[in-house]
Amino acid sequence: MMSIMKTGQTEFQFDRRHVKAIMLDMLAGSMDTAASSTEWILSELLKNPSMMKKVQKELEEVVGLERMVEESDLEQLTYLEMVIKETFRLHPVAPLMIPHYATEDCKVDGYDILKESRIIINTYAIGRDPSAWTDPEKFIPERFLGSDIDVRGQHFQLLPFGSGRRGCPGMQLGLLQVQLIVSQLVHCFDWQLPNDMLPEDLDMTEEFGLVTTRASHLMAVPTFRLQK
Repeated sequence: MMSIMKTGQTEFQFDRRHVKAIMLDMLAGSMDTAASSTEWILSELLKNPSMMKKVQKELEEVVGLERMVEESDLEQLTYLEMVIKETFRLHPVAPLMIPHYATEDCKVDGYDILKESRIIINTYAIGRDPSAWTDPEKFIPERFLGSDIDVRGQHFQLLPFGSGRRGCPGMQLGLLQVQLIVSQLVHCFDWQLPNDMLPEDLDMTEEFGLVTTRASHLMAVPTFRLQK
């Protein structure tokens, strides 16, 4: 971008302000989203200890306890994948997708969309829609067992990264980042809530914004579990 700026040969205005704005968009879009997703996944696992044990058991079978998880291991971690999908459904990082613009009149599911309309997709409502999900308010990773529903925009009931040409350009990197961070945290450590807090007492209140975060930061105590 700096090279393009220095040439001065663009058909549109492009200076340091635009470079800075693009970089800020990239950083903001990658840091808050991955961190929030990781925090929600760990929160749900701490609130559901039996699911935490299932993830750890899968990691022990696939990776063992003598080394850390590597990127090449991720495709074998099927239960972890279900946990991540379920977290994306119940706690989508972006509750409202980036607005889309209708370039022509069209009809979608019986609704007339006029040209130049701005369309906003409510992924939070879709993830909790009882017509699309059974027991939508409950955290049930097993709902994806034997299901082909994916998070890459091919199934409209689960759209954490959007869909089509206007989907999140950092989808692959973001998904890989969350999978690797969560798998390593759960694999390397046992986790306990502080002050003898019971799992059912963990506050799961959400704070809505451009990114859906926890209203209060997650506090947990790690204990190293790998063989030294």
